Amino acid sequence: MLIIRHLADPLSYQEGLLLQEQTVEAVLTGREPETILLLEHEPVYTIGRARDRSSLREPSALPHPVFETNRGGQATYHGPGQLTGYPILDLTPRGRDLHDHLRKIEDALIRSCARLGVHAGRRDGLTGVWVENRKLASIGVGVRKWISMHGFAINVTRASLPPFLAITPCGLDGVSMTCIELEAGRNISVAEAATIIGEELDSIFRLAPPPIEGLDAHSR
Repeated sequence: MLIIRHLADPLSYQEGLLLQEQTVEAVLTGREPETILLLEHEPVYTIGRARDRSSLREPSALPHPVFETNRGGQATYHGPGQLTGYPILDLTPRGRDLHDHLRKIEDALIRSCARLGVHAGRRDGLTGVWVENRKLASIGVGVRKWISMHGFAINVTRASLPPFLAITPCGLDGVSMTCIELEAGRNISVAEAATIIGEELDSIFRLAPPPIEGLDAHSR
């Protein structure tokens, strides 16, 4: 069973991390089904636990607080107008393959963008979702006993873009960030994007039910 849970009210990054950790523990112990959390964060910059923090540029001059987290990767921004997704999934029946997990997240976002009128794709050697050389979505994941956490952040509205100008997004010099609204040429709400992205994530990550014991393929 897989639940797509869209939270209507923005959460602080700390609240979102606590919710992830609680959900990971509940999935690990079998108390709750696999869950994909979709939400907006209050404005915050995050960075992985790495010695190189140059992507934050001047941390003391940033307009929003910085939170160090246990995902991989360099600095990024979370805030209003951006949809953040946290797939809390058991990767053991999915082959314990983090590379495949990342590619499936990318696939779901690319398919969602197509439904919203945006031709998005990948760039060789770079994780995330792009429109030509403009970055639309960032992805960074972690696992705990092969239960996945963290995930993606996709810029939906124009309001999500200005804070990126204060950092070097994902540590990539010269990268321009974009959003679904700009690329689609129309107003798109986070709620509209969340509905479509949730459907595509469900389609890609939902496991087929196990076969009924004693029945072969011809009798099912």
